Amino acid sequence: MSATRITVNGDSPYDVVVGTGVLAELATLLRPGVRTVAVIRPETLPEIAGPVGAALSEAGYEVTDLPVPDGEQAKTVEVAAGLWSALGRHGVTRSDAVVGVGGGATTDLAGFVAGTWLRGIQVVLVPTTLLAMVDAAVGGKNGIDTPEGKNLVGTFLPPAGVLCELETLASMPRRDYVAGLAEIIKGGFIADPEILTLIEADPEAATRPDGPHTRELIERKIRVKADVVGADLREAGLREILNYGHTLAHAIEREEHYGIRHGEAVAIGMVYAAELSRLAGRADLVDRTRSILTAVGLPTTYQAGAWPHLRDHMRLDKKNRGAKQRFVVLDALARPGRLEGPSEELLEAAYKEICA
Repeated sequence: MSATRITVNGDSPYDVVVGTGVLAELATLLRPGVRTVAVIRPETLPEIAGPVGAALSEAGYEVTDLPVPDGEQAKTVEVAAGLWSALGRHGVTRSDAVVGVGGGATTDLAGFVAGTWLRGIQVVLVPTTLLAMVDAAVGGKNGIDTPEGKNLVGTFLPPAGVLCELETLASMPRRDYVAGLAEIIKGGFIADPEILTLIEADPEAATRPDGPHTRELIERKIRVKADVVGADLREAGLREILNYGHTLAHAIEREEHYGIRHGEAVAIGMVYAAELSRLAGRADLVDRTRSILTAVGLPTTYQAGAWPHLRDHMRLDKKNRGAKQRFVVLDALARPGRLEGPSEELLEAAYKEICA
């Protein structure tokens, strides 16, 4: 076993355990007094969730298996309500726990259900995709979707711990793995440029779970997020920088009815944010953004005729304050800033720069 522990500070500190062969560490992340553990996992993931349940059973816990639909289809109030009913039937109390196993959609859902059941019980997350490991499972933001947008209903509940078993990445489809790289690259632009340097040195290696810098890239991105959310759990200020590229990304996801991978939408959104930064007289990192995303096989353009619909979707972005639209931009590499109330002309001009 080879494990790294990264502590996320704040009012409720917790560890993110990263490594290979680390499943035995799962029980150490649960707080004392737990009797029943409800394992929420995608119905398509029995081969990965099985060992999680077995490890918990061997540690003496009573395990309840709760399969849910895969992907964003799970993040609905109907699925959440079904899980609340299941927790009630199985007698899950305030001293018990939820363990969420799967990709970002599943960990979002598991955190939301844990945060709302009995007004909050502990949750441990076991992300199984690159995106979930470096982003969704770390930070304590949990949510479900509504017809009006993504993650508009949610909670802030820091997990009791996060366990990143790197061996699960080997079975990921290549396109899904590459999509997860978008969040790592985002971390390089907003906080840790060494991430960009490592990827640019060998882009092809960065697209492989067995690449020479895979673990370092994952740990660097987790540390970026840990530093930010440890200082600002509830997105009162600093945490907004993690939304770099996400305003347009979430709009694209909604426009595509969540048929596009989150990381692919974020990649397009980062190019848009870079164009906004340039046109607003801030940093000009457009070429580097396009270059690194293209090198790993991520998209950098979107369809020209979609702007009116995307603009409507963007008006529901969580960073907005009243009628004022707010965007995260870059004042320099690793120096994010905010662009408040940009003109419609500026927003459309930036979009024209990314049109296919």
